[in-house]
Amino acid sequence: MPARIIETNNTPLKKVEVEGVTADIIENALKNARIEMDAVLFRTAMSPGIREQGDCFPMIANREGKMVVGQFGSFIGPFMEAYDAELEEGDIILTNDPYMCNAAVSHLPDWIVLMPVFKDGRHIAWTAMFGHMSDNGGMVPGSIPIKATSIYQEGIRIPPTKLYKKGELQSDVLELILHNVRTSQWNRFDLNALVAACKTAGRRCVEMAERFGDDVLFSAMDIMLERNHNAMKFIIQNFIPEEPRTFEDYLCDDGMGMGPYKIKCTMWREGDVAIFDFAGTDPQAQSSVNFYLNEDMFKMFFGSFTINVVDPHIAFNDGFYDLVDVRIPEGTLLKPKFPAALSGRTHALGRLFDVLQALLGSGAPEQMLNAAGFSDSPHLFYSGYDEREGKDGEYFQLFQIGFGGIPGRPVGDGPDGHSLWPGFTNVPNEFIESYFPLRIERYETIPDSGGAGLHRGGNGLSVAYRFLTDGDIAIHDERWLTYPWGVMGGQVGQRSTKRLVRGDGSEEWLPSKCDGIPVKAGDLLYFNTWGGGGWGNPLVRDPALVLADVRRNLVTVEGARDYGVVIKDGAVDDAATSKLREQMRAERGDTVTTFNIGPSIDELRAS
Repeated sequence: MPARIIETNNTPLKKVEVEGVTADIIENALKNARIEMDAVLFRTAMSPGIREQGDCFPMIANREGKMVVGQFGSFIGPFMEAYDAELEEGDIILTNDPYMCNAAVSHLPDWIVLMPVFKDGRHIAWTAMFGHMSDNGGMVPGSIPIKATSIYQEGIRIPPTKLYKKGELQSDVLELILHNVRTSQWNRFDLNALVAACKTAGRRCVEMAERFGDDVLFSAMDIMLERNHNAMKFIIQNFIPEEPRTFEDYLCDDGMGMGPYKIKCTMWREGDVAIFDFAGTDPQAQSSVNFYLNEDMFKMFFGSFTINVVDPHIAFNDGFYDLVDVRIPEGTLLKPKFPAALSGRTHALGRLFDVLQALLGSGAPEQMLNAAGFSDSPHLFYSGYDEREGKDGEYFQLFQIGFGGIPGRPVGDGPDGHSLWPGFTNVPNEFIESYFPLRIERYETIPDSGGAGLHRGGNGLSVAYRFLTDGDIAIHDERWLTYPWGVMGGQVGQRSTKRLVRGDGSEEWLPSKCDGIPVKAGDLLYFNTWGGGGWGNPLVRDPALVLADVRRNLVTVEGARDYGVVIKDGAVDDAATSKLREQMRAERGDTVTTFNIGPSIDELRAS
């Protein structure tokens, strides 16, 4: 039985006429409230992952649970279907278990806070926020174990639980949860910050209802959803073909010797409805790289991507969900069966964005198709006991999200060293060095790592971490085997590498997924991420732009030759460039494939 909302005021909300100006005012007020949620969270959280990096997702939804403003869409519908209990004013729900909330959240380190908003005894809205906790217990610090084969190994599972009942904090429940994590102080502060953000947005919703009236707020939210529905209906009709279109890409490995894993999707349109069918995706993995993908979550990925490509000014919300049908076979990498491990789901999530944008863009490649590069969200973990003078062996635990190269696009070059998530920021090096026993000796883009093209793929990052005390590290990354593909004649991007230089000068090449790697004070890790694929024929890129990239150390003099550009004495050699380009054009021929994936999977396996 789904959750029940208990109201003391049973007067139903009515749909009323709302002037366009009033609807716009309410829409912008709700957007501001969503921004205020972030501000409250960032100023009160303690962990660097949330406070500095912004690993969180806010939302305000109408009383039916449909997101009206937020970052990636609502999980309230699936949650309400799974939560068999009553909700009253003052209740606040906490959960982190994908299997108990229909994958409203996709791995245990993400803790969701969900709050129904009441005014005068009547339920008028929802607010929600989830953030990535630094630790959730389990096999390894950071709670994303490579070798987990069951979710029971990934830390504490919190079923949908009332953290607050009628406004009262359930302290015994909270202490039980925090007793099972390594970073209890950080988790406590971060959780309090999530709650504060939800309460802040709840107050703003009540204030809007007091100013404009409950019925006007209710109706304005419906107008916002209807606007989005109409816009997405137009986009689907004009950009989704009736003829099925298929694309597939591969997750490189599972960290336990198996892989690659195929993610396959077929897209087509029937009437006004876009259909995405993942038949042909490989079976679930033995390790934690499975991604339990809720259908509504994929809908929000689709909506967010298309709106940002077609018209970023369209208000993104859940109004279009009935226009999308998502089909994911059970027992696959994207819908594993309980109790499959899920903590490393970021790898498949990143690859899913590459697949999605390939499907959506290939119908109009010159206007919409990006190369590959939204390929992962790489992680580094470093933990141990700080033996430096004055630290008294205190425990430390670092979780840091790395950045890669964003793909070349129809509108221009891909940004260098950027996050998969557009709202994330890097943790300042000064912050890292102040709070953790390490020194960052290099933080720079990797020249030539972005694929050559008319529009260059963004370069990956090389970050060199000097460890100042003994400890253990874990690495989570992708695109070490498969290449970030280029499009429209663009070249593939460079793959990722991880190199550990020991204090005695010896070197080790580390896998892209490993944990429990011991390091000593003085060891140096080169954490190099992938580059984005290139877009378009590199032989028509303006040589002056290539020269500018060489001067900015984004492209080397040798790498400039991938564009058919010859650099001598710090300038373009026009005669040599013309000759080289003529030769390269003859070698390339006139045929340009839409996708340049580099070596095939069979060739990569053989190598």
